[in-house]
Amino acid sequence: MDLVRTRRAALAYPGGEPHDFTEAWLRNRRLSEHTRVAYRRDIAGWLAWCAHRKLDPLGVNFLDVNEYARALESTLDPRSGRPLTPATVARKLSALSSWYGFLVKLRAVDANPVSGADRPHVDRDHSATVGLTPEEVDALLAAAEADTGPTAARNRAALALLADLGLRVGELVSLDIADLGHERGHRSVRFIGKGGRPRRRALTPGTAYAVDAYLAERAVADGVPVGQLSGPLLVTASGGRLDRHAVFRMVRRLAQAAGIPAWAKLSPHSLRHAFATTARAEGVPLEDVQDAMGHADPRTTRRYDRDRHNLDRDPAYAIWAARARRRG
Repeated sequence: MDLVRTRRAALAYPGGEPHDFTEAWLRNRRLSEHTRVAYRRDIAGWLAWCAHRKLDPLGVNFLDVNEYARALESTLDPRSGRPLTPATVARKLSALSSWYGFLVKLRAVDANPVSGADRPHVDRDHSATVGLTPEEVDALLAAAEADTGPTAARNRAALALLADLGLRVGELVSLDIADLGHERGHRSVRFIGKGGRPRRRALTPGTAYAVDAYLAERAVADGVPVGQLSGPLLVTASGGRLDRHAVFRMVRRLAQAAGIPAWAKLSPHSLRHAFATTARAEGVPLEDVQDAMGHADPRTTRRYDRDRHNLDRDPAYAIWAARARRRG
């Protein structure tokens, strides 16, 4: 009974020590630092909502979670000024469900109250990310090539990695120089992907050239041979690791320079969508694109393929052509 009271006290004060169950839950999951920050914020929001209504987080039921979900749906996103999207609300409830699942395992609660809640419907066939055509990606890369200044070579390398490999921005900024290598005649890069899964990808000749040119320039600036460089692959002017916000700004600045109409709505993820769409349009099998992008579910990969509803790809044509050949 004392343990339960201690747990209740800790949950009532998210920053409480030494029984911070949110941190214990996060340590128990293989998550990127960006995801940890988001989940920590999601749980803090729920605990603040409970505290405001004098609800014990260990004593709530699905009706309380439903009320919280409706409150989230009417909450304005500070960045857009519009209500939170169903996908955002669903993600927050998913984090909350995982948190309560952890507490069930600790026997701090008897059941997960999110399990019976009414979660918003999210269309798995839709993504709010603004995509890019292959021609727009080409224009973006051309703008990077034409760019000048002390960060131009770094930006060309970053953009090539996003465009040719379809990396997540978190994966991009987490790369270290030590992650680069050679495997069976390929230039390669290894990293930890979403969910803590080790990943490896091949560097295209263009991407390898951009990375090599950037590292050569960086080595000259540091006064050392390229082989002695270490630490983060992409760095700021002061030598710190490049962060995702700087990558967002870089993509939009170069997109504006390239004359892309939707430049202000683009993100690094736009290049990831373009990677999937272009790969499928070029005939790359779905399972190969899925593996390259690190998706556990092929339905996720299909959602990234913006050209999947193109009637040119309707299998009816392939069936008809095969029948015609047989009759031939």
